[in-house]
Amino acid sequence: MSIYELSQDTFRTIEGEGNWILKKTPKGTKSLLTALVANRSGEIFELDGYAAVGMADQRVQPLSVADTRNLPYGSELMFLPDRRPIVLNRRTGKLEVLQENPYAPGQPLFPVAAFNSPGYVVAAISGFHENNRAEPLPLFSYGAVGWHRGKFRSAVIRVDAERRQDLRLMKHEDVVAGIERMRRRMPQNRLRAHLEKCALEYGCPAAKNFFLGRCEAPLPTARQCNARCLGCLSLQQHSGISNSQQRIAFTPTAGEIVEVALAHIKRVKHSVVSFGQGCEGDPLLAFRVIKPAIAQIRRQTGRGTINMNTNGSLPDRLGLLFNAGLDSIRISINSVRKKCYEAYFRPRDYGFSDVLKSIDLALARGKFVALNYLNMPGFTDSPAEVAALGRFLEKFPIHMIQWRNLNFDPLRYWQAMNRVDAGGRPVGMQTVLEQIRKQFPRLKYGYFNPPKERFAN
Repeated sequence: MSIYELSQDTFRTIEGEGNWILKKTPKGTKSLLTALVANRSGEIFELDGYAAVGMADQRVQPLSVADTRNLPYGSELMFLPDRRPIVLNRRTGKLEVLQENPYAPGQPLFPVAAFNSPGYVVAAISGFHENNRAEPLPLFSYGAVGWHRGKFRSAVIRVDAERRQDLRLMKHEDVVAGIERMRRRMPQNRLRAHLEKCALEYGCPAAKNFFLGRCEAPLPTARQCNARCLGCLSLQQHSGISNSQQRIAFTPTAGEIVEVALAHIKRVKHSVVSFGQGCEGDPLLAFRVIKPAIAQIRRQTGRGTINMNTNGSLPDRLGLLFNAGLDSIRISINSVRKKCYEAYFRPRDYGFSDVLKSIDLALARGKFVALNYLNMPGFTDSPAEVAALGRFLEKFPIHMIQWRNLNFDPLRYWQAMNRVDAGGRPVGMQTVLEQIRKQFPRLKYGYFNPPKERFAN
């Protein structure tokens, strides 16, 4: 068992396993959450006498009631193999890396993390120490979580209250009924069949919403991508990581795209249809079919919002899509610093300057522009990143930031980012959200792509 001495500003490592910095210790221990751990079978239980700990790169902090909220509905708990939990011993006031259950010597313990529901930003990562030769974690986010007065509590901040992907509104029987209706309506449509697999096999909320006739419908199209993101959900090669879903294996025709899009637009008030999903590459590389599809949709109706989630790598193609009728874009980035962006996205045949050109073009054309800002505590809330974000927003007055959690192994992400451009000691995600809000009061915060009826709100 490795023990870390608690002081006002730092932890002194006795056995040399860490180099962590304490953010701030809450006064007293009554407000602290009880640590959650798991056994080898994956059974999760609270560990009396020990407080839960969250971390953000080199900074750690015991979780308190004030810093957390009840675990959002639809969140999932996971245990982390090849790792050991970092906890605070309430009796000694020391941080410990638990190699075994203190109440059952010889039985190993594992950290527990929360994969939180959409609409919530993770403020701290589950505290853990990685074993030697540990395999990379799967592609999820690993929020800090604890137990207090009979409830799970998670270190998250809510950024979008819309119930667009609330699982309580997506009953399985209703999804299946919607699938049957769409099969009868468009029996030969391969895109419709692909979305069935997304809804039933992968549990994709966006695909479910298409069959339920609500909110935003996905239009996955692109088989290829010109980025090699570390955390790509649909394609992993030679990384030791499994992709979480299969990339679309065909390119839909313009007619198939139009049929699915119009079916959604015509039956949903304030509807959104979006190119660029987790089960595809970047839609700008499917320009050949997307451009005529958008034009055909717009020849038949002015209703609905046509959106594209993209890396923004090809501004010339994006301009032509605007001409065809594209209403809004969401640009995916992990950082507004070139070195950090390129270290994560690993672009091929484009650079960060092309992304900025696309944003500039969209703003000049009067289009709604959002950032799909992939967040990770310990990096996103570093002083260098926060300062760079402020400078970016001054130059590019986008309309919205969608604060989304980055699904990637946190230790490996921090290491990758620190190798290219260390950001300094984190200030906390809540501080970042408040600081940017104060500096740019008209900037929208959210998680989902808004319909055009709400662009001005």
